[in-house]
Amino acid sequence: MIDSFDGFVAIDWSGAAGKSYRGIAVAECAPGTGAPNLIQPPDARHPWTRTQVLDWLDWRIGQGSRLLVGIDCAFSLPFDTAASYFQHGAGTVFDLWELVEKVCEADPDLFGGAFPRHPAHASGYWIGGPKPENLTLGRRRTEDACRADGLGSPESPYKLIGAKQVGKGALAGMRLLRALRLRRDDVAVWPFERIDGRSVLVEIYPRLFLMCTGWGLRKVRTWADLNDCLALLGSDPVDISLPVPTDHDTDALVSAAGLRRLCADPPVWSPDGLDERARSQEGWIFGVGAPR
Repeated sequence: MIDSFDGFVAIDWSGAAGKSYRGIAVAECAPGTGAPNLIQPPDARHPWTRTQVLDWLDWRIGQGSRLLVGIDCAFSLPFDTAASYFQHGAGTVFDLWELVEKVCEADPDLFGGAFPRHPAHASGYWIGGPKPENLTLGRRRTEDACRADGLGSPESPYKLIGAKQVGKGALAGMRLLRALRLRRDDVAVWPFERIDGRSVLVEIYPRLFLMCTGWGLRKVRTWADLNDCLALLGSDPVDISLPVPTDHDTDALVSAAGLRRLCADPPVWSPDGLDERARSQEGWIFGVGAPR
């Protein structure tokens, strides 16, 4: 059984280019049944930047609370492809993060755009235009397991085209995780590290929490819709007067409540399929593979 947490943070993430991103939202809830709250960016006139999220996480964890933090991005790449970046295919996820940082260090605000443009790494990516006939986009075991569990259809981290592409977010997320671990020794990234009473960062897929509630593939279009989902996750309703929630707001709020709901279930931390490759190289989506 995992020790209790003092708070649950969910981050709807963005790997987009630019200086700030309306695709980022941050929500937090406390233990119990209280409604999750949206965390506002440092400057309310502007959306979050990725560096601001890094700084906020550093500050928030530094307040002494033990947090479970879920970030909506792939923490790694499929190693059927990524293993080729390393001699004898022996790299770990931490080696991958170092490689991504080395290639992308000139990109501002944790952007990962240089990596798929690099000639040594570009061949696995679908960057634009029709999909090449000879290109098979790699998927990690956890993405296949999520589909098999009926919890949604996460895209390959090698997809960089279309509205549902997740590759840029994954690369930016790897830079964030690397930077936070350099700042703090009281955080662990699951499932790659021993938890040992530290704050824990996990990969999340917001649709999974909606599927778990029985909401299915429908959009959460109103605050009333959101509160219906929260009730199914054992949460009190939010009381927000904004006229229409964004998809990013609802993803973050549902995910914070979902983390709180799932984290006390031991099989979530040792799901079927969590093999050595997942533990050392590819990672795992929190909640996939656990009995329902």
